[in-house]
Amino acid sequence: MEVILKEDIEKLGSRGDVVKVAEGYGRNFLLPRKLAIEANKGNKTIIEQMKASAARKSASEKAGAEELAKKFDNVSLEFTRKVGEKDHLFGSVTSADLAEALAKQGFDIDRRKIQLDEPLKSLGEYDVPIRLHREVTARFKVVVKKEEE
Repeated sequence: MEVILKEDIEKLGSRGDVVKVAEGYGRNFLLPRKLAIEANKGNKTIIEQMKASAARKSASEKAGAEELAKKFDNVSLEFTRKVGEKDHLFGSVTSADLAEALAKQGFDIDRRKIQLDEPLKSLGEYDVPIRLHREVTARFKVVVKKEEE
């Protein structure tokens, strides 16, 4: 089955692409969630207009993301946590913790954009990336310190 994507879908394609998918995936997942439309002659002409509009929208989103990325150059977050033997944390610092701390500094960032492979479970200094746009990634510093007793 051929469908035209209305949104970017990871590992499948970006907005406006015509892709072949399994019948069930297209009919049961993509079409009901309005992530794609069926590829036929009428829809293909509509998709050309959507591509032009998407290109303009993407350019403005990218410009905004680049501006926001510049603000992250001097951002540093500091967390104090209780530690056990060998300086392992009780608990961890997660992307939700990072998003909450960024919100306190005035940045409205969704926790899913923070690319933390796994929670921070030891003391130290970390360089954490944030994917603001598919072509723009910013970085900020996170310091995890020992809580004084």
